[in-house]
Amino acid sequence: MGQVAFDTQEFVETLEKSGLKKEQAKAISIAVRKSHEVADVATKRDLEDVRKDMAARFEKVDTKIDSQIALVRKDLQLEMAGIRSEQKLIRWMLSALIAGVASLIIKAFFVASV
Repeated sequence: MGQVAFDTQEFVETLEKSGLKKEQAKAISIAVRKSHEVADVATKRDLEDVRKDMAARFEKVDTKIDSQIALVRKDLQLEMAGIRSEQKLIRWMLSALIAGVASLIIKAFFVASV
């Protein structure tokens, strides 16, 4: 994180103009400067850097998710193609079974009636 800019000389002069002695003004200025050094303050630049970093990370995640979705779609299409071919086979077998049963029923009624 960046540090906040602090002009100690200007601060001392401001305190002296308000009536403080030079030694007191320097002591206060040093204390304030040290508190700024210790403080973990985010500057606008720090926030902008974090925003750019997060945007780049989100872009990478979006790209990764998009590629994974594309792979899932391909897998799903392959699975559906297999299911459709099995469905056609079952439909053909069921048609043959119905035709066979129908022929047996017809044979049973016509042969029995003749």
